[in-house]
Amino acid sequence: MSSYLKELEKYRDIDEDEILKTLSPEELEQLDCELQEMDPENMLLPAGLRQRDQTKKSPTGPLDREALLQYLEQQALEVKERDDLVPFTGEKKGKPYIQPKREIPVEEQVTLEPELEEALAHATDAEMCDIAAILGMYTLMSNKQYYDAICSGEICNTEGISSVVQPDKYKPVPDEPPNPTNIEEILKSVRSNDKEVEEVNLNNIQDIPIAMLTELCEAMKTNTHVRSFSLVATRSGDPIANAVADMLRENRSLQSLNIESNFISSTGLMAVLKAVRENATLTELRVDNQRQWPGDAVEMEMATVLEQCPSIVRFGYHFTQQGPRARAAQAMTRNNELRRQQKKR
Repeated sequence: MSSYLKELEKYRDIDEDEILKTLSPEELEQLDCELQEMDPENMLLPAGLRQRDQTKKSPTGPLDREALLQYLEQQALEVKERDDLVPFTGEKKGKPYIQPKREIPVEEQVTLEPELEEALAHATDAEMCDIAAILGMYTLMSNKQYYDAICSGEICNTEGISSVVQPDKYKPVPDEPPNPTNIEEILKSVRSNDKEVEEVNLNNIQDIPIAMLTELCEAMKTNTHVRSFSLVATRSGDPIANAVADMLRENRSLQSLNIESNFISSTGLMAVLKAVRENATLTELRVDNQRQWPGDAVEMEMATVLEQCPSIVRFGYHFTQQGPRARAAQAMTRNNELRRQQKKR
């Protein structure tokens, strides 16, 4: 360390200004480039500040992307491709692989009667397919061929075993027709407490205004004839869930409520579950398949509601936790048993 310090002592009295005066313009420019602090690996800096500008050519104009692409494409086409070290001639070398024939051991050889040998030798593919199905060789055919051969007394597999690679042709199932319910007429009937309207089904109607659904829930508070209320896939959210909760607190005739496949969050479901405790006539509640998982607290609340509400005998929800699932199953078994005992009386 001492020798290093002694080596530095001779540079202590050097006059930097005198040295700079003796440098040429080219040397000063080179020194300036060396003193610039650049950080090429800093991703936070713009690309122009990560390295020094080494371009001496003046700019020719603004960037023309199409011209640049054409130039690169033309340059790529003009470059001669590299010759292969070994040119391809298409000549095939070697012998093709021939799978050796496997000799069947004596213990695996099966000898049939001459009549059976002759019958199997002249059997068609369809007959062989039926025989394989009868013998239980279901892996050699499709499910349709297997069950047709088992259930039918005649040879119905006309395609043979080779048809296993062909898919079965099924009849296309048409889409369900749109819901024909007239919302305005239903709202008028519910408001007037029409005795002929016992079911309100608004499933799959996705353009219902929130105000109209809220008015419908408001009208359901005083209705005494509607037994089933279904709002499946109507894009209902928490405002509709709160309106349904207020309706359950006052309605005393509704027996079935279905609000599956909507956008109700845990807050809306919690409001509905709290309102179910105050309703003694509801026997069926379905709240599954919401846009987001409600959470552990809501599932625990569902199990508690089923335990405290013996009137509910049908509940639609797929539990994700083992604890609430077991409690709900036990509560549903108890509620159905109580309902059965009440019917016997």
